[in-house]
Amino acid sequence: MTDVRYTKDHEYIRINGDIGEIGISDYAQKQLGDVVFVELPQIGASFGKGDQAAVVESVKAASEVYAPVSGEVVEVNSGLEATPASVNEDPLGKGWFLKIKLADSGELGALMDEAAYRDFLKTLD
Repeated sequence: MTDVRYTKDHEYIRINGDIGEIGISDYAQKQLGDVVFVELPQIGASFGKGDQAAVVESVKAASEVYAPVSGEVVEVNSGLEATPASVNEDPLGKGWFLKIKLADSGELGALMDEAAYRDFLKTLD
């Protein structure tokens, strides 16, 4: 079973073993509007927790996507280059950005689970 965690910047990480799949939440894609471009990192790149890992551009703005945890990029969603709208259509599914091999699974403890994230979103209204 996979475990999904969220940041206050609206990134998510779906944990499967020692691999984390990173993207932006449904809330984030709605705030951005229509996504028109996604800039992904190179496979093999390493990030510290909170480092910029990708960029997403919409008709409204360009936004950084930050690494929720430290790790090394093992895969990117190259399909987003041709169909960036996947981020809007299915942000927690086919709209994922990158996968990283976790450097320190202990960092996950600082992230919100789905219930805590839903509660956090209520404070933003």
